[in-house]
Amino acid sequence: MSEHLVAIMEEHGEYCLRVAYLYVKDWAMAEEIVQDVFFSYYLQQDRFEQRASLKTYLVKITVHKSHDYLRSWKNKRHQLLEKLHIGASKRPETMLLAQDERTTLTNALFELPITYREVVILYYYQELKVREIADILTCAENTVKTRLHRARKMLQEKLANNKWEVLMNDNF
Repeated sequence: MSEHLVAIMEEHGEYCLRVAYLYVKDWAMAEEIVQDVFFSYYLQQDRFEQRASLKTYLVKITVHKSHDYLRSWKNKRHQLLEKLHIGASKRPETMLLAQDERTTLTNALFELPITYREVVILYYYQELKVREIADILTCAENTVKTRLHRARKMLQEKLANNKWEVLMNDNF
């Protein structure tokens, strides 16, 4: 493995891992996705045209691979087994993560449809600009703004008993 790839993995790996986790809600699967992201980058790094930053490029690949996983049979099978309580027992680290996920905002966020969840994640958690999100999702900037607006409204309804100032502001 080249030193260049190792440096990129060290610089952007954790960030991509967090993005993948926010999509798939499973650390082990997020790690697999990130490995696949860097493997894909390694095989096709000559295709990177540097029109955007490397970080944006890697996040875009991470988002696409996360979407692929969410549509996959492997994910659907995993969800079915979880509902039926089949498979390995809960490990302590899994139980700890489950506790953290029970926070009010996280639960409300994960209840959003994926099209709204992803723009909230990319805008608030990853602190990307609307233009960068539009590039990652390959859609118009106005589409991103509309999704953000609708996601905020949905979250406001879900969090009606709480005061979440950040959701009240519609400025992008």
